[in-house]
Amino acid sequence: MSTKSLTKLLEKDVGPLSFGGFLRSARTSKDLTQTEMAKLLAISKSTLCDIEKGRQNVSIELAAKIAKRCGLSEILAVECVIQDALKRAGLKMAITVRKSS
Repeated sequence: MSTKSLTKLLEKDVGPLSFGGFLRSARTSKDLTQTEMAKLLAISKSTLCDIEKGRQNVSIELAAKIAKRCGLSEILAVECVIQDALKRAGLKMAITVRKSS
């Protein structure tokens, strides 16, 4: 499935995609509790909750690391984090991330 198709599918389920929504959707699709996912990511449950609810921002590097550790799309994770930053800055822009060759 392409990143674009995955984004549209996730947005249908959770609304406009954010990194927190992406992570929550991934966690629930794997039938993991916040406690289980937090252990997998080696972070606290409260930190995971804050990320999922958009109260804590993550760096591009951390987003890629989280995605890789969970077997998720690194491209989509990084795209979500950058899009979150644009939204926080009040910029009505969209980006697309792709692997370089």
